[in-house]
Amino acid sequence: MSLKAKLASSEVTVGSWITLGHPAIAEIMASAGFDWLVLDMEHSVLELSEAQTIIQVLDGLDCPAIVRLTSNHPDQIKRVMDAGATGVMVPMIKSAADAQAAVEAVYYPPEGKRGVGLARAQGYGARFQEYRQWLKENAVIIVMIEHIDAVQQIDAILSVPGIDAYIIGPYDLSGSMGRPGELDHPEVQIAIEKVLEAGRRLNKPGGIHVIEPDPAALRKRIEAGFNFLGYSLDIRILDTLCRQHMKIIRS
Repeated sequence: MSLKAKLASSEVTVGSWITLGHPAIAEIMASAGFDWLVLDMEHSVLELSEAQTIIQVLDGLDCPAIVRLTSNHPDQIKRVMDAGATGVMVPMIKSAADAQAAVEAVYYPPEGKRGVGLARAQGYGARFQEYRQWLKENAVIIVMIEHIDAVQQIDAILSVPGIDAYIIGPYDLSGSMGRPGELDHPEVQIAIEKVLEAGRRLNKPGGIHVIEPDPAALRKRIEAGFNFLGYSLDIRILDTLCRQHMKIIRS
């Protein structure tokens, strides 16, 4: 079953974040069994050429590659999709118009406004028509809800046709509320709950990024009703494991 189909059926999926550009990182994480992996081009130094190499690795392991963009810009969306990404995770969506712009940048006319070109995704020109059909059946568009303005417009955002799921960015959301990093503050938690309730009401799958590699925290989010979960990221998993082991060794 494709990731798009899993989202449509509200199946629980767990993915993670890649910020390190070496293909081995992607290979190790995909082989570990994550349902999808996000290539973070917003908060890392990943370049497009590195992203394409990682996408190729993930394709070979049947792990959907979602690219977290630096902005909701059609040129970047077009380029990462042409590189073969399964989909995009679009930051700072604050309105239905923002969400609609993302959808239009992923799909060709008449569904969207994406420019037509030939690259890896289209089989370097040999499979353009097949790719058009693939887009309809597989392309995934995730909106990032990470600003209080988005929370206030959440019903309109999640009602845009073509949006497959949402994910809450807790750090940026807390920052937009004047409480950066205060993830447990009651006001931040109320905002998160409002988004979750809207997702339930509109039957739109969604989740949140559990930053620290803590299985108990992940389970808590699943029990709360989230079904599209980002579990930590390569650098936090590596850092946490190294520190834990060295603490044991030094003791």
